[in-house]
Amino acid sequence: MLLDFRKQINYYVEFKDWYDKIIKDFKFNYEKDNDAKDILSNIIKMKSKDWDFLGVLFSFCNTIKKKSPIYIFGSGPSLEDTINHIIDKKGITFFSRSLNLAADGASRYLKMRHIPIDGIFTDLDGITKNEFDYPSYMIVHAHGDNINKLLAFKEEIIKFNNLIGTTQAKPNNLLLNPGGFTDGDRILFFLRSMLSPTQKLFLIGMDFESIVGKYSKPHLQGNVLGNSTKIKKLTYAFDLLKWISTKIESEIILINSKTKSNFFRNIRLERIKDYDFI
Repeated sequence: MLLDFRKQINYYVEFKDWYDKIIKDFKFNYEKDNDAKDILSNIIKMKSKDWDFLGVLFSFCNTIKKKSPIYIFGSGPSLEDTINHIIDKKGITFFSRSLNLAADGASRYLKMRHIPIDGIFTDLDGITKNEFDYPSYMIVHAHGDNINKLLAFKEEIIKFNNLIGTTQAKPNNLLLNPGGFTDGDRILFFLRSMLSPTQKLFLIGMDFESIVGKYSKPHLQGNVLGNSTKIKKLTYAFDLLKWISTKIESEIILINSKTKSNFFRNIRLERIKDYDFI
C-alpha cells in the first residue's frame, strides 16, 4: 500500500515535457541534475537505520489531510506585509489553527514571527542551518545548481528525521519527483494527490513579478530587482501554478499577491477581516 502511495506522488513521466522545455530554455545540464540526485540519495543512505522513508511520507500525508485551510508561504515581496496584517487583524494564534508550509527562505520570516511551520520545501539556497530546528517536516530538493548546498547541509540532512527528498530527474527508491520547478510551485505539485476537494489553499508571499523578496536568499538586505533569469523562473512558476491548478480540486486563492490574474481569486489586504477562514 505504501509503495503504491509513493507512486501516486511521482509525476516524472507526466511532467517530463515541462522538464525538457525547462532544461532547453535555461540551458540546464541534465547530467548535473542526475549527479545531484545521486548525491542526495547517498547522503540519505547515511541516515540512521531507524529512519523510515515510507513511514515519514505516510505521516506527512496524514498531516496534510488533518487540517484546513492550508497556507503556503513564498518569499515574494508581499510576504511581510501580508503576515503582519493577518497577525494584526486575527492575532498570532490564528496560524496555529492552519497547516503552514513554507517555500525555502519564507521559513526564516515565519520563524522570526513565531509562526509554526509544518513543512519546509527547499533547495537549500534560501535557508540557513538554523531552519532545520523549526519545522515538523523538511522536503529537500536536489538539482544541478545546488550540489554544493547539499554537501554543505549534509549533517543536517542526516540528522533530521522527518525528511523527504525530491529530484528533478527520474526518481529512485529514496527520492520522489512530484513535478514542479521552483520551491513554491513544487509544493502544489507535491500536495496534489493528498488533498481533498474541501480543503482550500491560500498562497501568501507568492509574487511572480520582477521584484525578488529579501527572504529569497539569506544575504539579501532588502527586496531587489530580479535578473532576467530569475524573472523567467518566476514566469515559469506562475505558468506551472496555473497548470497544476487544473489537476487539483481544492480551491487555490492568492492573498495580497503582487501578481494580478483572472485565473485565481486574489484577496486584498483590506478584505482580510471579512473572511472567517483567514
